[in-house]
Amino acid sequence: MASVNLLQETFRATRDDILIQSKMVFEALKWPLIIPVLKIMLFFCLIMSVMLFVERVYMGIVISYITLFGRKPEVRYKFEPIITKDDADEELGDSSSNHYPMVLVQIPMYNEKEVYQLSIRAACGLSWPSDRIIIQVLDDSTDQAIMDLVQLECQRWESQGINIKYVTRDDRVGYKAGALKQGMKHSYVKKCDFVAIMDADFQPQPDYLQKTIPYFVHNPQIGLVQGRWRFVNADECLMTRMQEMSLDYHFKVEQEVGSSTYAFFGFNGTAGIWRIAAIDEAGGWKDRTTVEDMDLAVRASLMGWKFLYLGNVQVKSELPSTFKAFRFQQHRWSCGPANLLRKMTMEIVRNKNVTLWKKVYTLYSFFLVRKVVAHIVTFILYCLVIPATVFVPEVEIPKWAAIYIPCVITILNAFGTPRSVHLLAFWILFENVMSMNRTKATFIGLLETGGRVNEWVVTEKLGDITKTKTPSSNAKPAVGKKSRFTRIRERLFVLELAVGTYLFICACYDMVYGKNRLFIYLYAQAVTFFIMGFGYVGTIIPSS
Repeated sequence: MASVNLLQETFRATRDDILIQSKMVFEALKWPLIIPVLKIMLFFCLIMSVMLFVERVYMGIVISYITLFGRKPEVRYKFEPIITKDDADEELGDSSSNHYPMVLVQIPMYNEKEVYQLSIRAACGLSWPSDRIIIQVLDDSTDQAIMDLVQLECQRWESQGINIKYVTRDDRVGYKAGALKQGMKHSYVKKCDFVAIMDADFQPQPDYLQKTIPYFVHNPQIGLVQGRWRFVNADECLMTRMQEMSLDYHFKVEQEVGSSTYAFFGFNGTAGIWRIAAIDEAGGWKDRTTVEDMDLAVRASLMGWKFLYLGNVQVKSELPSTFKAFRFQQHRWSCGPANLLRKMTMEIVRNKNVTLWKKVYTLYSFFLVRKVVAHIVTFILYCLVIPATVFVPEVEIPKWAAIYIPCVITILNAFGTPRSVHLLAFWILFENVMSMNRTKATFIGLLETGGRVNEWVVTEKLGDITKTKTPSSNAKPAVGKKSRFTRIRERLFVLELAVGTYLFICACYDMVYGKNRLFIYLYAQAVTFFIMGFGYVGTIIPSS
């Protein structure tokens, strides 16, 4: 018994010694290192917060003016419906459909087993004369079984009189940009005036071309018409609702403001139509970054082409509903713009085809604030600096930076999705977690470090898999089925768990020693990091 007590006393003394030593080291480093570093980080975070706040308020004012007094697209630009064949017969005595422009519809895909039929069916159902439209399925799939299914689907529509082409490549050089570029090289494309691009999960309405092409026909300065994404699975889970809130703001505010003020915005990569002449003049598709769509848009804009966003032209699409797929998508969407900014800054500065204000808007508002500052300040200020102040109360966070600015930004974001106002608190916590991955990706893009700067992982689409795939208790284990340990390991995200642990420690310390009740926010944010770190967010695909 005496030996047991001695052992307990030894452990207790060792623990106390470690705590005392840790405290001494912290106090020794506090004033010469920790406090100065935190103050420098806070200084830059405050500057970035003001930049983001001004940008959001500016866009809020502009979108309010556009909503109340702004002219609609059909007023700003000439719009006349393309005459129908029946009208041509009656008025011109012409039974042909030559008055319709020739349109190419490109559908790039990669192992899209769950959704390939959706986009092909929607494209083949577009209301346009069959002799004035070409459907081009660009299949980069590596699974031969899926390739056979896609080719069979194309043959089925071809047998019904649809002019559809099935195109493959020997390699995936350039990924999506490479496929689109290769598709434009075919001889039949020379007959086309415009190209509509639809990813494999996008389903345009039959009148999509009728609502968009007339803007090109009557306004030769327009190089791009972008439609809005409408999400068919927004209500699938809480994660898709969070994505809907962010993307709705992007379309309803950012794209609309850019279109109405500077006739420039980033092409969303799908659900849009390009004038082929604009693509050619801008230098065609380039694969130097993971955002080939934004790259082309910036180059075309610098050539003087105008862009038009049509919020009333909505195209069905699918949001990534698994956390793994969403992380990969956000890495690409954050790394690519930052890398493009690095590559195009001087090209934009030296350009002589656009006004100084458009250059400033492109570099400052479009790139710097929205694609860089927004990610960095969210993570560093709200997930690193503010939590650290519970240990270093000497570093004070102004209330306007910690409370007022984020509240205003959050309220402005609610404009995009009024139906989800009650989810704003969850959206804040969710976006703070995602800001960590976006910040990491942003620095990778800016510095061109690591092997992930040009990493391209196709966003996984599930289609109806979660509705049709039901586990059976009598099913035999599949050959090569992953072990339980492997499945659990794949659902763990170390960075999220590490930051969650840091926030949890800060929350515990603040609850015991703090006076400002910051632990309420810290506990909520830590729990969110843990939930997402353990993979308990989004849709869980049933095992085979």
